[in-house]
Amino acid sequence: MKDQKVWFITGASKGFGFEIAKAALESGDRVVATVRKNPEHLVETLNSSPRLFAVQLDVTNEDEVVTGVQQAIDYFGRIDIVVNNAGFGMVDAIEEASDAETRRQYGTNVFGLLNVTRAVLPFLRRQKSGHIINVSSLFGYGAIPGWSLYGSTKFAIEGLSAGLALELAPFGIHVTAIAPGLFSTDFLSPASYTTSKHFISDYEDTMVGQMRKSADQLHGKQPGDPKKLAEVVVKLAGLEKPPVHLPIGKDSVAMYRNSVAKTTQEIDEWEELSSGTDHDTSINHINHV
Repeated sequence: MKDQKVWFITGASKGFGFEIAKAALESGDRVVATVRKNPEHLVETLNSSPRLFAVQLDVTNEDEVVTGVQQAIDYFGRIDIVVNNAGFGMVDAIEEASDAETRRQYGTNVFGLLNVTRAVLPFLRRQKSGHIINVSSLFGYGAIPGWSLYGSTKFAIEGLSAGLALELAPFGIHVTAIAPGLFSTDFLSPASYTTSKHFISDYEDTMVGQMRKSADQLHGKQPGDPKKLAEVVVKLAGLEKPPVHLPIGKDSVAMYRNSVAKTTQEIDEWEELSSGTDHDTSINHINHV
């Protein structure tokens, strides 16, 4: 009989979160699915599975997160896999985004992820096991005008995941940052992403303006199948030695490789300038005489 795992998935009302919750249930596992509102609707949509426990919480509210994690532990007795999926996109030039809009973007995508991570780690450390899966993006591999602010939150997730993987390895806890490419979720629907209230006309004829106009036009035409991504995540959760970074989708793999190649080329081009900063040997000798 399959060893049942307990999943804790944020942002499970739609998109990747919903598909991952559904795939985990179909695999025979138990799922704690968090939503910001109307958890009853999610339960009904997933056929009122007895292996599903829906929790209402906002990841930006630390008290709600701590309470929700404790409810999950009380209900299923443990948490094995954490999927930090909650987040939203914002299309704008960095200059256009106000301080409040920027903080809201980071509040959900980065600080919300940290709220959940801090809340679950005491339980995972006590178990000496667990797997934290953080949802990054192909925009976390390379800058795209118009998505730069959103992408910066995903760069942060990549860095946090790398650090967490090192810190948590002694406790038997794995960390993976998955970076989906463009998948046909609601992410690019007008109701799912935001734009800054401040509009600067100088950007209209640049790539920023093009992205602002084309985002909703791409909705429904993305190459990736979210159900297949969910299957990948379920397989990932079953690995004994999962990767720390996993691009998902041909476009994400290409973005990663192109970004690495460009960065390598730039470093090579400027290596002579950047590498000549050590103390002069003769000065070191004089200072130590």
